[in-house]
Amino acid sequence: VFVGAPLAADKKSLAVEVSLQPTKQTLTDADIEAVSEKIIAAVQNATGGLLRQ
Repeated sequence: VFVGAPLAADKKSLAVEVSLQPTKQTLTDADIEAVSEKIIAAVQNATGGLLRQ
């Protein structure tokens, strides 16, 4: 977790790393995108945070 300049005083920056290890088949780009969207939504719902653009 990072706080301080250049972030606003009420903001924090958080890095999250996720490793996917499929056991049955190679993941397609669409599979990875779907999982990514679910993870981002879950983090946003749990923390109220936003993904930086």
